[in-house]
Amino acid sequence: MTAGALAFRAAAEVTSGRLDQLLRSVGVLHSGRIDQVEATPIGTGQMAHSVRLAITYDGPSDGPSSLVGKFPSADANSRGIGRSLRAYEIEVGFYRQVAPTVGVRLPRCLYAGFDADTHDFVLLLEDLAPAEAGDQLLGCSADFADRVLDQAVAYHAPRWNDPTLEGIAWLNRSSPEAAATMAALVASLLPGFIERYGARLDADVLGGLELGMEHIEPWWQGPGGARTLVHGDLRLDNLLIDQEADRVWVVDWQTLVLGNGVADVSYFIGGNLLPDERRATETDLVRGYHQRLLAAGVGDLPWDECWRLYRHGSWYGVFLTVGASMLVERTERGDEMFLTDLARHVRHALDLDALGVVGRP
Repeated sequence: MTAGALAFRAAAEVTSGRLDQLLRSVGVLHSGRIDQVEATPIGTGQMAHSVRLAITYDGPSDGPSSLVGKFPSADANSRGIGRSLRAYEIEVGFYRQVAPTVGVRLPRCLYAGFDADTHDFVLLLEDLAPAEAGDQLLGCSADFADRVLDQAVAYHAPRWNDPTLEGIAWLNRSSPEAAATMAALVASLLPGFIERYGARLDADVLGGLELGMEHIEPWWQGPGGARTLVHGDLRLDNLLIDQEADRVWVVDWQTLVLGNGVADVSYFIGGNLLPDERRATETDLVRGYHQRLLAAGVGDLPWDECWRLYRHGSWYGVFLTVGASMLVERTERGDEMFLTDLARHVRHALDLDALGVVGRP
């Protein structure tokens, strides 16, 4: 999308007139006219700014009473990282090009706009209230994790080893050079991470972190094997959950990439189940995921290969936590979340002896 084409670039620019015009242009509003729009911040995302847009009309209308709007972060550092990692372009690209081809449960996207010159973006999404985001700090049960893995199958299986994905530049960002660059970036952040958080890390976590970092470059070159859509941040905070209707939606697609889809499974199980429950249930959870993939038509993933990819993916949460914690806006909850995440992911990788599959196809 060219510069100047976005109807608005921040929540403060959403006026009744601009929103009315946009909703009419996308076929959502036909009767009545928007009288007022009130924006209220929602969520705890650190890469973007999300608001609930409460809409009132001047009379009867077929338009929505509320929407969720997503915009670039107001924090200059987080916004800069979003631009350098192409996070805003990626999420808009997902809703425009990929979402219609998969079966994962998503909020309906009414508008997805991106300005390639400035990296401003706008998403207008269906408001799924009273559904609420999960809480990664609290964790979840194995039964709930199994439901989440159903959703992973719904976006992994339809595009499994799909060669057409290779030609989507914003999605296919993997190369030996790019992997080396990312590994070096995360490794360079380790001293600052330890200076900031080291005193709050248990000895086994700190030791495991340092061990993993010694192998980050071969790990980042990837495990080989099948490639599909990887959400890249599949965790409770990026799910909307309707407890009464027993439904879950997957949101926040800013880290979508083409790669080892089973890493999403490892990342969710390792980071969102408490360690004792994870150790007791993870083999059954991964087997259930594998069986559903096969039932969905994935025919080139033997169990041993699925488990290898799962073990390899357990280090992803370790490296992501180091990178994210040092690059995005710092908050009190963010610190608590990063420390919790790191401990769970390091212990997960050590439990699986996951370095044993690094560099082995």
